[in-house]
This record gives sequence, C-alpha cells and structure tokens, in this order.
Amino acid sequence: MLAEQTFKYRVYMTDGVAIEARRHINICREVYNHALGLYDSAPDGDKPTYTQLQNKLPTWKRQWPKWTTVNSKCLQMAVRRIYSSLSVLKSLKSNGYNVGKLQWKPPREYRSIVFNQSGFDVDSNTGRTEHATLELSKLGTMDVDYHRPLPEDGTIKEVRLKKEKSGKWYASVVVNHDPEYPEKPAVEDIQLEDTVGIDLGILKLTHDSDGNAVKPLDESEDRERIEKRHRALSRKQHGSANWEKARVKLAEAYERLSNKRTDFIEKLARSYTTQYDAVFLEKLNVRGMLEQDSNGRNIASMEWSDAIKTFERHGDKNGCHVVTVPPEGTTKQCARCDVESDKALWVREHSCPSCGFEADRDENASYNVLKLGLEELGIAYDVDAVVGLGEAESTSAESRYDSDGLGKSPRDFRTPAETALPTGADANDT
Repeated sequence: MLAEQTFKYRVYMTDGVAIEARRHINICREVYNHALGLYDSAPDGDKPTYTQLQNKLPTWKRQWPKWTTVNSKCLQMAVRRIYSSLSVLKSLKSNGYNVGKLQWKPPREYRSIVFNQSGFDVDSNTGRTEHATLELSKLGTMDVDYHRPLPEDGTIKEVRLKKEKSGKWYASVVVNHDPEYPEKPAVEDIQLEDTVGIDLGILKLTHDSDGNAVKPLDESEDRERIEKRHRALSRKQHGSANWEKARVKLAEAYERLSNKRTDFIEKLARSYTTQYDAVFLEKLNVRGMLEQDSNGRNIASMEWSDAIKTFERHGDKNGCHVVTVPPEGTTKQCARCDVESDKALWVREHSCPSCGFEADRDENASYNVLKLGLEELGIAYDVDAVVGLGEAESTSAESRYDSDGLGKSPRDFRTPAETALPTGADANDT
C-alpha cells in the first residue's frame, strides 16, 4: 500500500543561490497576488477555476518576461495555493466559523516555493556521510544535511524549499513509497494489559490508565529567552540592520522552543506505540477551547492536536491501534459505577458519592478513556480489571526527558500518579 511521507532537511546554499532563491520566491508571490486579484475581481457565480487561471500563465510570462526565469511548475503551484487556501476557508465556514477573504501576500508572509512532479534532483552519492545535494531547476544546487535517507523504493512527488523566519533554509521532500510497517494485531488477540487509556491535561501532559503521568516540558527558560529578545527587538529602530539581527534572534528562540516540543512528543508517541497494542486518547476540540477559555497560552503550548496526529502516525509505523474517543464526561463520570458528579477545578481527587471509589482526578479520567476506547475497538472488558490496572504502577520511575529518549519505555517519561500537584484546570475542565 503506497503511503505519502514528508522528509524535512536543513539545506545550505551559497550567497548567490540564496539571492536567486529569494528572487524566485518573490516572483511566485507576484503570481499569487496577480491571480488572486483576478479571482477577487470576478463576479460571484463566475469565478475562474484553477485550470482557467493556470492557462493564463503563458500570457502573463510574455507580459512580464522575468517570470520566465522561474520553473513553470513553481508558478502553477503558486496559483494552486489560492485554491488550497479557499478550500480551507470553505471547510471552516461549513463548521460555523466566521472567515474573511484571502489577502495579498507581503514578502514576509510568502517564504516558500514548490517544485511539483519535476524540476528537482536529490543526489546522495556524494561520498560524504549524511550529505546530499539538491538541484532545483533554474535555481541551482545546494547542500543537504541528509540525516535520514529517502526510501530506496520511493518516488519523489514534490519538493518545497522554504526560508524560515530565523533565516534558515529547509527542503521538505514528499515521497510516495510502500513502507514496511508491521501489521496491527487483530482485535480479538489484544489483551487488556496491552492497552492504555490516556487523559490529556495541562498540569500533567498525559496521565495513563497504568497510573503514571507525564509532566509537561519545563519551558520557563525558553519563555524567558523569548521575552528578553522581544524587549531587545522593541528597543531597535524598525527596519534597521540592528532591528533585523534582533528579529532573527527572536525567531531562533521561537524555533528552538517549537523543535523542543516536537521532539518530546515524537519520542513520547514512539514509546507508547512500541509498548502497547492499543492506545486510546481523548479527541479534544482545541480550537473551541482556545476561543472560550482564558487559559489559552497553556492550552496552546500543549499542542494536543499535533500530539494526537503524531500518535496516529507512530501507531501506523509501529503496528499499534491508536483510537480517539470523545472527552465529554470522562472527568465527572466515575470509572467504576458510571455515576457523574461535579468537581470544582481545584479538586484534584475523584471521590464517588455513589460507590465510594477514590482515585486521582486524571487517573479516573484515564480509566474512562480506556473503557471508551475498548468499546470503540470492540474489546470486551471487566470494570474491576480496568480500574485495577494502575494499582501496580505506584512505584514508577521519576519523569525525565533527555535528548536520547528513543527506545525508552513510556515509564521513562512519567511521574508517579501520587505526586502532589498545584491546583488548576485540566483539559476536560476547559
């Protein structure tokens, strides 16, 4: 079964190629803005299609000869970008969101160029370890930090060259190939002890039904660095050379924090999906939570939507069922008797007034997530067995995070569920 996978590499280029790359990107931006202007000026009900605008490219290139210096596929993809964005806006509108209209792109918002189907060549036979060269049509050749080889049986579908706000250049290579992923176990062969339910939160990034919790990354140092560089940027004259240097340093700080979050989630997802046959997660409405809750900064920093996608991707790679379940009621409902009881945000313990079952608030929610996941997957279970899964894990290892986390058990990322936590909201409460 063919799968589409993206490989992202850092690229290095000479000053001459970098200048040319920026010029090509700016021309694609001009094409995008010109095509968008024609689309907006057309009356409703008679908007041009992608094919109609694409067919105008030869005429535009005769009118503006400099556009002929850019690969034709890149110009076509600049036009296609309009319709991809319109599709996203249409989807948001159908879901009840108020959306505006597409705007012309200034240079700071248009920083990439796409080569689709042709116009590129990746050569890894350079005689150097973890090195390759990337040749792009009408642009030039650049060095690639080839830290991860492309699949030998893969076909390169697309190459996207992008300059990040930090000034670094990256190439994203989209490959179609047939990955040798292990098959997921048959549902009837899955044992209860090989499944886990995960409650997502803020005070604890995850709390699973084995009774262990994962602390969020300590971002205090990164946030302090970002705030310091924001202050430094504000003291510079806008547009000056010193302002540009300060802007780049700020962008690097944001990029460092983003990479740190991504790295942690990747390792956490890999550890869970290699140890369990089935992992159950809450499918949170993050967009709605950000719109309604005043704790938006902490909610956004959790990146739950990206985390779920990462778990699903690693589930496919490692032969693990990753199932999402609705989060409604998982915090209030008792995992043992299903009776609901309201809890104030500061109450971090679950104590059922009906059956007397007591547990950590998030641990109780993780049991409910596990039960919903088992029902979704069609696995029979006994409530006493589900609720008792976490009792043997009270002596789990201290939470840790290091740069060599690949291959570790999920317990290497966790803290004991009994660890005292300050009062505050969790994901289900927001």
